[in-house]
Amino acid sequence: MMTSLRKIFNVNFGVRNATRAYSADHKNLGGMTFELSETQKEFQQLARKFAREEIIPVAAEHDRTGKYPWDIIKKAHSLGLMNGHIPQEFGGMGLGVFDGCLVAEELAYGCTGIMTALEASGLGQTPVLISGNTEQKKKYLGRLVDEPLVAAYCVTEPGAGSDVNGVKTRAVKKGDEYIINGQKMWITNGGVANWYFLLARTDPDPKAPASKAFTGFIVERDTPGITPGRKELNMGQKASDTRGITFEDVRVPKENVLVGEGAGFVIAMQTFDKTRPPVAAGAVGLAQRALDEALKYSLERKAFGVPIVRHQAVAFMLADMAIGVETARLAWQKAAYIVDQGKRNSLEASIAKAYAADVANKCATDAVQIHGGNGFNSDYPVEKLMRDAKIYQIYEGTAQIQRLIISRAVLDKAKEGGL
Repeated sequence: MMTSLRKIFNVNFGVRNATRAYSADHKNLGGMTFELSETQKEFQQLARKFAREEIIPVAAEHDRTGKYPWDIIKKAHSLGLMNGHIPQEFGGMGLGVFDGCLVAEELAYGCTGIMTALEASGLGQTPVLISGNTEQKKKYLGRLVDEPLVAAYCVTEPGAGSDVNGVKTRAVKKGDEYIINGQKMWITNGGVANWYFLLARTDPDPKAPASKAFTGFIVERDTPGITPGRKELNMGQKASDTRGITFEDVRVPKENVLVGEGAGFVIAMQTFDKTRPPVAAGAVGLAQRALDEALKYSLERKAFGVPIVRHQAVAFMLADMAIGVETARLAWQKAAYIVDQGKRNSLEASIAKAYAADVANKCATDAVQIHGGNGFNSDYPVEKLMRDAKIYQIYEGTAQIQRLIISRAVLDKAKEGGL
C-alpha cells in the first residue's frame, strides 16, 4: 500500500516542528548542489509510483472516452498528492512550489490530461492562497482539503485570452453583492469545479488601466445563473474537463471579493508566477515519457540487422531529447526555487514554461518519428503524447506571450544598465 504524502511529511518532521524544519530544509535546497532533500525524494517516489500504478494503466481509456478522472482524483486526494501547498492552518501541508512541481512532473509522466485535471485545481486556488483573507481561505481552501473537490480559474473569454484587458464579463455592485454577467471560455475543470476564481470588469470606463479595471471573485459553482457549456472535444489531454461557462445575473456577496475592487488583474498575474513552474514541470514529465518510450522502442526494433538505437540518426535524436529534458527540468527547478524564496520569478517562470513546452513538443514529435509507422498508430502511446503536448504551447500563456514577457524583461534590464 502506498504511503501518503501527509504521513511522509509528519514522520520526517513531526507535527509541532514541521513548518520550521521544512522551511530550513527547503531553503537549503538548490544552489550548486542540485540535491533533493530526503523528504522530497519520498514525495517524488510516491508520485512516481502513483503515476505508474494508477494513471498509466487507465490513461488510454480516459483519452478514448474523455471521461473525467474522478476515481484517480479521489485516490490522489487520499494520498496527499493534491493541495499540498495549502497552509497547515487550513489543513494542508504548506509545501512549496518546488515540491508541487516534483509531484506534477511525475503525474504528467503518466498522463498530462489527468495531471491537468489535478493541477488546474491548484491554478484556481492560487489567487485565494496569495490574496485571500483568513475567512476566505478557511472556507474555500479548507473544503478542498476535507473532500476530493476541485477549483477552476475563470479568466479566458471567447474574445479575450492573452489579452486579459479584453475581458468583457461585468460585475456591478448592488448593495452588499455584485451582479455578474458574461461568458468565459476554455475553463479547465469548468464543469466539475466546486468553486471558481473569476475575473470581471468592475470599472465601466473602457480606458481604465487593467491594473484598476478588474476585480477577482470567488464564485460558488451552484450559484443560480451559472451554466457550463458542453465539454470541449479537444485534440489532446482529453481527460481534462474544458468548457465555456455563462454567467447570467449571478449574485456574489461582497465577502467573496479578493482584496478589493480593482485588485483582480494584479492577483491574476501574480498567480502565474506560482503556477507556470508546475506547468513547465508537467511538460518535462511528458518529454521524459517520450524519451523513455522512444529509447525502449529503439532497443527492440531492428533495422539492417541491428537495433535502430545503434544507427547514428536515431541515437542523435535520443541525445537531443535527453538534452532538452535535462535543461527544461533545470529551468522549472530554478523558477520554482526562486519563488519559494519569496522573490519575483516572472522572467524565470516564463523561460521555464516556454522552453519546457517547446521541448515537450519536440520530444513527442521525435518519439513518433523513431517509432515510424507504429508511432502514427494508437496502439503505441507516443501518438497520444504528441497530441497532448501541443496545449503546453498555448495554455497558461502562449509561447508568444512568454517570449513577450521575456523580451520585455531583457529590455528592462538593459535600460537599467544590467547588461
